[in-house]
Amino acid sequence: MFKKDDLRFGMLLGFIAPLLSLVVYYFVKFYPLHSVSDFFSFVAQNKNQVTAISVPCLILNIALFTFYINTHRDKTAKGVFAITLIYAIAALLLKFIL
Repeated sequence: MFKKDDLRFGMLLGFIAPLLSLVVYYFVKFYPLHSVSDFFSFVAQNKNQVTAISVPCLILNIALFTFYINTHRDKTAKGVFAITLIYAIAALLLKFIL
């Protein structure tokens, strides 16, 4: 499965990886004491937390991108990179909109 070199596969991986990272971040930092709605309201009330949360969530995409570049699967790496840019731009926009 991970041996494919496909743009759509890279975009799928790039989309799912930050969501998984966000879930892990929630369970590590907030879970025992706060609910999911408390977590999102905390982020909405504290603009600086958008950046603080988005950076660790995109680290998995950086690792995926590096892996696929080093294994010469450039189409997959291109898909991961494109979705990473979309996530980063969305995080910046969310920070300024909130």
